[in-house]
Amino acid sequence: MTTSTTITLSVPLKRGDKELHDIVLHKPNSGALRGVSLRELLDMGTDAIITVVPRVSDPKITPQEMAVVEPCDLLKMGAALAGFLLPPEVLAEAEKSTQSPTV
Repeated sequence: MTTSTTITLSVPLKRGDKELHDIVLHKPNSGALRGVSLRELLDMGTDAIITVVPRVSDPKITPQEMAVVEPCDLLKMGAALAGFLLPPEVLAEAEKSTQSPTV
């Protein structure tokens, strides 16, 4: 089971004179999900993603930085978070269904 994933940003975040090109998202625990609807997070709702990413990112991303993230990067982060929430058997079944049949 994956406990973290690296997101490569299509447009780096500027932080002072530095640029952040990659962000590691860690699997959230229940505390990191407080105040967020799991359904909204699974639906990749913008507010839910903007709330949870700062709690599970490395380096820590601020809510203000999340507000200027490119939409395609927000989508990548949302997909990663949704993947963390799915039970392992659901992920395994999804992976099986996307593999081409062997002849």
